[in-house]
This record gives sequence, C-alpha cells and structure tokens, in this order.
Amino acid sequence: MKWLDRLSRVASDVSVAALALLVVLVLFDALRRYLFHSGSIALQELEWHLFDAAILLGIAYTLHVDKHVRVDIFYEKFSERTRSWVDLAAIVVFILPFSALILYIGYGFVLQSFAQLEASSDPGGLPYRFIVKSLMPLSFALLFLQALSEIAKRIRKLR
Repeated sequence: MKWLDRLSRVASDVSVAALALLVVLVLFDALRRYLFHSGSIALQELEWHLFDAAILLGIAYTLHVDKHVRVDIFYEKFSERTRSWVDLAAIVVFILPFSALILYIGYGFVLQSFAQLEASSDPGGLPYRFIVKSLMPLSFALLFLQALSEIAKRIRKLR
C-alpha cells in the first residue's frame, strides 16, 4: 500500500504549491486594492480556487501522517493496540462511508458542471469552474484510498 501513501504525498505537494501561490496572490491582490484602489473579481475567485485545492488535496495526506482531527483526551492514554482498534473502527464507520457518499453525490455534481461548462456568474469572473469542482470527488477518492492503506497498516499492527 506504499503507492497509496505516495499518491497522498503527491497530492499534498500540489496542496503546498497551491498554498504558496495563494499567499503570493493574496499579497498582490491586497497591495493592488489598497495602493492602487483597483480590484479584480477574477483574482478573488482564483484565491478561492487555490484555497479549495489546498484544503481538498491535503485531506488524504493529513490522514496518512495522523494529523487529522480527533479527540485526544482518551486516545493518548490508550495502549498502542487499543489505538489501532479505535483508528480501525473510525475509518470503517466514519471515513469510508462518508467518502463513498461524497463520491456518489459529487460524481453527478461534477458531471453536470462539466456538461454545462460551468463558469463564474460574476462579470469578470473565471471560466472553467467545473475544473475546481472536480477536486471534490477527486479528494474524497484519495481519502478513500488512503483510508484503505491505513486499514491495512492497522491490521498489520494488530497481528
């Protein structure tokens, strides 16, 4: 399952690049707005698109490096074996079904967006909104695959 971990890492690298570009873009947009009293709908939409990409493409890697949201009040006091059981249960009961649901719903959502060649409804907005919308099912497919990798790791630990 190492290839799944590598796939999450590649998505994470794209996420980091999107964040770095986002920082530069926000700085440029703020300077432009406050120094030159000029704004751009397209730039603001691009900021949102980059933010979406950064968050969505980082989800699977967050699970891989075990930095996801969890209530650690009890978890940190558990034995390694109990932690593996808790992780395994959480993945099977929450992550896999939720990811499958988003994939199921998101697939039609993205197909419709592609069929319409959806673009921004704002004047001066960005075209190709369907591309950023495709990141939603893609990111949850990556999360689903990473969850399978984590299940295999937990099962190896339990053996």
